[in-house]
Amino acid sequence: MHIQTSLDLYDKVSLLGGQAQYDLCESQGKPLPLADTGAPSSRVPNVSNSVATVVGAGGRRVPLLRILQTSACEKNCYYCPFRAGRRMRRATLTPDDLAAAFGQMIQKRLVEGLFLSSGIIGTVRTMDRMLETVELVRHKVGWRGYVHLKILPNAEEAQIERAAQLADRLSVNLEAPNEQRLAKLAPKKDFEHGLVEPLERAWAIVRQLRNAGQQVASAGATTQYVVGPAGESDQELLATSQRLYRQVGLRRAYYSAFSPVSDTPLESEQATAPLREHRLYQADFLLRQYGFNTDELPFDPAGNLSLEQNPKAAWAAAHPEYFPLEINHTTQAALLRVPGIGPRGAAAIMQARRNGTLRTLDDLRKLGVRTEQVAPYVLLNGRAPAHQLRLFA
Repeated sequence: MHIQTSLDLYDKVSLLGGQAQYDLCESQGKPLPLADTGAPSSRVPNVSNSVATVVGAGGRRVPLLRILQTSACEKNCYYCPFRAGRRMRRATLTPDDLAAAFGQMIQKRLVEGLFLSSGIIGTVRTMDRMLETVELVRHKVGWRGYVHLKILPNAEEAQIERAAQLADRLSVNLEAPNEQRLAKLAPKKDFEHGLVEPLERAWAIVRQLRNAGQQVASAGATTQYVVGPAGESDQELLATSQRLYRQVGLRRAYYSAFSPVSDTPLESEQATAPLREHRLYQADFLLRQYGFNTDELPFDPAGNLSLEQNPKAAWAAAHPEYFPLEINHTTQAALLRVPGIGPRGAAAIMQARRNGTLRTLDDLRKLGVRTEQVAPYVLLNGRAPAHQLRLFA
């Protein structure tokens, strides 16, 4: 399909793609170099800041066009660079133009998917424009690959249903763990009715459509929090994520360490330490993949995780009664509690035990287990690895 494009169009793509970097509900936030694509610069100007990567199956880096429909916004969220009234360069793409640009980038093999978000100028109207864009991507461009579509606050049920039919992944940004914290960040947003309910409706619609035999939203739904400026604790964030994992089928939560933006009400607030964000992700993995509950996590009296020690190691240090575990007899769920053993390592150990007894750290090392972390917490055929004795001495 031949698509007429203009430099002005790609100026907008570059601007709106760069502005979409604030949304982490999909990408790793790193532009993907396009130098080796062979795309003629006369047809596709430099839009590298619009292309971000997501880690796909097998660790493969997949390039996505991550972009806003518009950076104009009527909301006054205190942390946001797009808040109403802030002086900045803004742009809007029509559904036809955005779909055309995406189609051209697909033809030139610059991207392998679309992540579409937007500022808000009337929720219903903006959501309709986003849906129209994805309709064109699917039916005019003919794209059958990956699409991630943001659901705007207070989106209508019919819009959510159509989004589920069109997109592989949906997301709603909660920004905060509860109504009290959200009021300190985004006073025009309603936590339960505007944000949580769309997630709940999306989950109900997806289940209904799947039960009817439709393949919809195969990659599930995600959300994102702004970490720090509302004064929330790690415990609040993780408890909300756990509730959503269990009740609305949330696939993943993203935690974005706050960084102050000039000319916003929070410009003088201190930036959140990236290490806090990292600890939240580690704890979140414990909830999703390791069988932990939030009430087991090692929070301090203020409800926060230690920055000095990862949460799994901190839990192990607080529960010496749990160790040492006999590698050859303990359950897979128990293995996941051992520092240095993840889901793959636990599965490999269970498989290896069917073929014989594991006797040495080398046996574990061959299975991909990080033995320097594991050794203090395990027995191998009834014996402690040599340097484990020093830990328990």
